[in-house]
Amino acid sequence: MSKADPVLQVSDLRIAAGEISLVDGVSLEVGAREVVALVGESGSGKSLSALAVMGLLAPALTRESGDIVFAGENIAAFGEEQMRPLRGAALSMIFQEPISSLNPLAKVGSQVAESLVVHNIADPAEAWRQAIKMLGEVGIPDPEKRARQFPAELSGGMCQRVMIASALISRPQLLIADEPTTALDVTIQAQILALIGDLRDRYETSVLLITHDMGVVAELADRVCVMYGGRIVEQGTVDEIFYNPRHPYTKLLLATIPRLTDAPKSELFAISGNVPSARDWPSGCRFRTRCDLASDRCAQRPELEGMDGHLAACWHSDRIGELG
Repeated sequence: MSKADPVLQVSDLRIAAGEISLVDGVSLEVGAREVVALVGESGSGKSLSALAVMGLLAPALTRESGDIVFAGENIAAFGEEQMRPLRGAALSMIFQEPISSLNPLAKVGSQVAESLVVHNIADPAEAWRQAIKMLGEVGIPDPEKRARQFPAELSGGMCQRVMIASALISRPQLLIADEPTTALDVTIQAQILALIGDLRDRYETSVLLITHDMGVVAELADRVCVMYGGRIVEQGTVDEIFYNPRHPYTKLLLATIPRLTDAPKSELFAISGNVPSARDWPSGCRFRTRCDLASDRCAQRPELEGMDGHLAACWHSDRIGELG
């Protein structure tokens, strides 16, 4: 793989549960040392796409098509025996809800050290020493003491740092961070985001960041893929997405970000309606039932297109300014 090649390249990924399509033709790339945010409301298919990359789809789900090229190798059809050497080594993931993701019966240090032992990177004694060092690097005070504690003895913010330490201890090429700041207070969120950015620079790790929070995107991402109804509806650089959105859904997501100029106690903006169930997705543009710009033409599916890497799937991209 040359330096110019992406670390991760997903092409036309389709995931289904029986006859129900859940992820419909998703394509995205993550370059070396790049942070790419995959954003959208719950039910958009973000986490399913990430689990497909990790080879962790539930048995009831099927990857119907699509290539997943990681570090120059197509791993889409890899079985468990082929994926096991990659997971926790070159390819790591921070899962949602750290408290439920950590083993309550295992000490924190052992869980951080586990991947080094499993992948024969270090013997148990050296793995323990490296785990303590990594706990310190992610900002956990008195890491030797904390390493001997159980997850229930730590705060939510501490457990999130433990998850990050566990994901990064093997110096992965790609880190998938699935809602890494969910359920954390604002101060801890800022610390976690700064930590991921710092570790990305220090270890030259690429990051696929999954979130519904556009404020998190602004803080950390280089590029953005906006997802709705199992499809990518817009993608571009952070500046392109924030200052020149070309899809109505992106425009409305940005409107949900609280601003310092908002009046005190003013009501937060929320997008009307809900993401339809995969059983009830409308034909054509799946956002059309919630879109003020929708027309009869939107019953036909728009393609993801544009110039210079800023792409959008919308028949009315030239009218986004009408949304105010």
